[in-house]
Amino acid sequence: MKNILLPTDFSENSWNAISYAIQFYDNIPCNFYLLHVHRVREDIMDGSPYIADQEVLEAVHKKPAKEKLLKLIKRIQKELPDIQPYHRFYSLSDYDFFIDAIRRHVEQKNIDTIVMGTKGASGIKEIIIGSNTGDVITKVKCNLLAVPEKAQYRNINEIVFTTDFSLNYNLNILRPLLEIIDRNTAALRILHMSKNKTNLNTEQQLNRETLQEYFNNTDSSFHYVSNSKLENAVQSFVENRKIDLICMVAKNLNYCQQILFHSKIEKISYHINIPFLVLHEIN
Repeated sequence: MKNILLPTDFSENSWNAISYAIQFYDNIPCNFYLLHVHRVREDIMDGSPYIADQEVLEAVHKKPAKEKLLKLIKRIQKELPDIQPYHRFYSLSDYDFFIDAIRRHVEQKNIDTIVMGTKGASGIKEIIIGSNTGDVITKVKCNLLAVPEKAQYRNINEIVFTTDFSLNYNLNILRPLLEIIDRNTAALRILHMSKNKTNLNTEQQLNRETLQEYFNNTDSSFHYVSNSKLENAVQSFVENRKIDLICMVAKNLNYCQQILFHSKIEKISYHINIPFLVLHEIN
């Protein structure tokens, strides 16, 4: 059984991520943990933390959240009638700092992947993904599937894996990607992006060969793009190849920052309709 964590704030954006996750793991036995975190910082006023006792926490915060979570599970059963019998749903409510709560449940429930909705950019000064998802990517060692607000599930036929070949990969980090490729019979496009067109150095060449060997038995190919703006390179490739999923490694923070966290978005649409799979090296 895979253990999937679904943080929710009961918005339609988080509902879309939940719906996507259930379809994404349609043929996989899963425990889905729906988690609502009432964040501690929301109750801090004038710099002085309000510390509620357990009875108040239960009555004011946890009980209403539990009721909403039960309604959410009923909505899943009603609006997603083709739920597999090997999909199990559990509700979790918490009162804590958001990242602390995520970390604790990842450890306690042995979570394989976190699936979260992203709000997307609504203007040129907006960042691609919201602060919550960004914090989880950079501060929680767990694989994360980020689902943009307008992403609708479709068969995963083409996956792009972005890299600059600078990482000497622990191959275990790539196993979830290989599993997705196998169960969807998907094609993998390994995209090397650089700001300047240069030949690969010896280390990069070795890392490229490692990837080639690891994905040798899949429908995979290598592609090379140079562009001063990496986000434009991704956008062009996604459009030309009709990509269904973008994958990257969190350890390659430079790529994550430029593809996910930069501002002043112009004519970039992949952030609102293509899911991102961010892989972590788990100890």
